[in-house]
Amino acid sequence: MSQNHLLELAHEIVKRALDAGATDAECTVAEGEEFSANVRMRELESLKEAGSRGAGVRVLLGQNTGSSSTSDLSREGIERLVRSAIELAGVTNHDPHAGLPQPEEMGAIPGDLKTYSADVAGLETELKIETARRAEAAALDADPRISNSEGASFDTHLGRHIFVNSRGFAGEYRTSYCSLHAVPVAREGDSMERDYWDSLARGFAGLEPPEKVGRIAAGRALRRLHAVKVETQKVPVVFEPRVARGLLGNVFEAVHGMAVYRHQSFLAGKLGEKVASEQVTVIDDGTIPGLFGTSPFDDEGVPSRRTVVIENGVLKSYLLNCYAARKLGMKTTGNASRGLTGNAGIGHGNFFLEKGVESPERILAGIANGFYVTEVQGFGVNMVTGDYSQGAAGLWIRNGELAFAVSEVTIAGNLKEMLLGLEAVGSDLEFRGSVAAPTLKIGEMTVGGK
Repeated sequence: MSQNHLLELAHEIVKRALDAGATDAECTVAEGEEFSANVRMRELESLKEAGSRGAGVRVLLGQNTGSSSTSDLSREGIERLVRSAIELAGVTNHDPHAGLPQPEEMGAIPGDLKTYSADVAGLETELKIETARRAEAAALDADPRISNSEGASFDTHLGRHIFVNSRGFAGEYRTSYCSLHAVPVAREGDSMERDYWDSLARGFAGLEPPEKVGRIAAGRALRRLHAVKVETQKVPVVFEPRVARGLLGNVFEAVHGMAVYRHQSFLAGKLGEKVASEQVTVIDDGTIPGLFGTSPFDDEGVPSRRTVVIENGVLKSYLLNCYAARKLGMKTTGNASRGLTGNAGIGHGNFFLEKGVESPERILAGIANGFYVTEVQGFGVNMVTGDYSQGAAGLWIRNGELAFAVSEVTIAGNLKEMLLGLEAVGSDLEFRGSVAAPTLKIGEMTVGGK
């Protein structure tokens, strides 16, 4: 099936929906190829290769909506796809906020956003296996105490995304990424710990060297040996970037337009108010070339953009698709997100907390007694109240240095107080995914242990 044929198919599906009685329609067509090589204890454990292609249509009969999807792109499959969506729209409830974007809201960012790298498609299978093997070998060879491994993996993905609607929008873009992941196990005496490190890039050339990935993973596992449970106390807590990313994910949930509309967010009704420390500026930007949350348009055909969510501690914007925007009497921020079927949800582009000026070492140096968090577990976050309680592991800070490993404790607080009590923002912002944050220091939290 030719590249142009899929775009033509999307136009045809929209036309068929209108011919069948729809007042508006939109179609998504997506195809992708995935590959994964897994090695364990220096031996190839598994290979996986898969491809997919499908189409989804969403139709409106006035303000009644119906949607359907299929992987059968034959003429008969397309007929069933459209018929099913029309039938579903005929039995759904009228929704006064349903509808497509206005023509003036639609468009796409011009130019190459570097979401696709051709070198990924050309990688040989043996190179992928060898890259995973080198990462694991580097971890196993780093220290005699690295006695075991949960393996290393090398993954690639190639994708194409097409979107067409009945109001004149048609756009498409390609994506690629590859990733390398290593999970060594360290053992000394009765103590056994695991940790991981990974690298992700749009193209193979952007990955960290496999030996570096393995060595960092080994070092992280080794420093967790002989972890202890500390006494319950209130101390400063520092989140390493990997964990700070999760904290920022909670902020995204709180500025999600539908959560705000339903009053299921502690930030509902707070626009224009101070909700965080002056050191906190949070940005959503789907336009940065080469990053993982970048795209020329969202899943309603609205151009991606840069939105300042929190500026110097003041809440400036929620993140909205067209539906949430109508519910709240606002304008879309270009954050519609969906798969092949259904109404659009809300997603983020590159969602990040802007870096500060202090190095992580300087942040730690100012703490006499505190907790450096390297992992959290559980789902103990209440987005309505902001209450926060997570299982945690990491390293204890004593006199400005990382002194010993800590595990089996909880960290507790309230997101409202945590954001306002954020005392330091590190200079070490790196994008290892579409959500990114530097090292963060919160003035005081409860560490629950013995």
